[in-house]
Amino acid sequence: MSAETRRVLVTGSAGFIGYHLCKELIGAGFEVVGFDAMTDYYDVNLKRRRHQILLQNPAFRATEARLEDVDALGEAFADARPDIVVHLAAQAGVRYSIENPRSYVETNILGTFNLLECAKEATLEHLLMASTSSVYGANPDMPFVEGHPTDAPLTLYAATKKSNENMAHAYAHLWDLPVTMFRFFTVYGPYGRPDLALFRFAKAALEGRPIDVYNHGKMTRDFTYISDLVKAVRLLIDAAPQPVEERKATIEADTLSAVGPHRVVNIGNGQQTQLMDFITELERSLGMEIEKNFMDMQMGDVPGTWANSDLLENLTGYRPNTPISEGIDRFVEWYLDYYNINRDC
Repeated sequence: MSAETRRVLVTGSAGFIGYHLCKELIGAGFEVVGFDAMTDYYDVNLKRRRHQILLQNPAFRATEARLEDVDALGEAFADARPDIVVHLAAQAGVRYSIENPRSYVETNILGTFNLLECAKEATLEHLLMASTSSVYGANPDMPFVEGHPTDAPLTLYAATKKSNENMAHAYAHLWDLPVTMFRFFTVYGPYGRPDLALFRFAKAALEGRPIDVYNHGKMTRDFTYISDLVKAVRLLIDAAPQPVEERKATIEADTLSAVGPHRVVNIGNGQQTQLMDFITELERSLGMEIEKNFMDMQMGDVPGTWANSDLLENLTGYRPNTPISEGIDRFVEWYLDYYNINRDC
């Protein structure tokens, strides 16, 4: 590695988003250090396969440990000597937070606190942290703009992510730590999480089982393709919030804090897609009709999401744009190949 190569520490590097982000960063010439707990929330083999692919590149190395392990996290920071940190590791899943809330407090609150403590001691160009569109709760005012109220979360998952935003703001103010929180919207694509809708739908359909369609299909989502998301994060790395005393030009629709280098940015495709239209695209891609089990709304779920991504474009010149037809085709191609499924059978 050259002396000019920037180092990025990515937590959650074996996760769906983490894996794709590490690939994006390696391709952009960064040296990447991963950190992942390999928890069994879903198939650990899928996580290990992601890391195996990344480890084929000498620009990537990784540590397996939990964010809650203060010593291991401190050692990872000391070993990586990062210029940039992207914090993706979290206990994910809106619905699982109702079943196992303690894991969200331990990982998302305590683990993120540990990371912020390490980050304040490091000399970082930029700390980027994953938040979620879930912080908007049941806000009916769409598309969601970063300045909308986010003080009424509907699940503990959303509450922990909003807490992360608040904690990061405090550290940005107290320690002049440049922080960007990015709120992402319904991410999908190859190597996705098995608990996410597209993965569950495809698996059930190919096994000849019906899919569960909540709220009787009367839902909308801003589906964001994974490569669009990680490209946006890559570009945001170079858009670190400036300290208060160094600010000059202003950016339209900016969320920059008045008391510290902290901002919040939506990353979404900027389109509302009806859930039934999403399912229809999957049926087209699979070449089959899928039996549907229509059900009531799940506890903690919301009827719709929709991102305003103007700030992202103003900061980076980029706006996600992959159509769902293309994104679903790429997912299906990966799924059939990964699980060795012959669609003609």
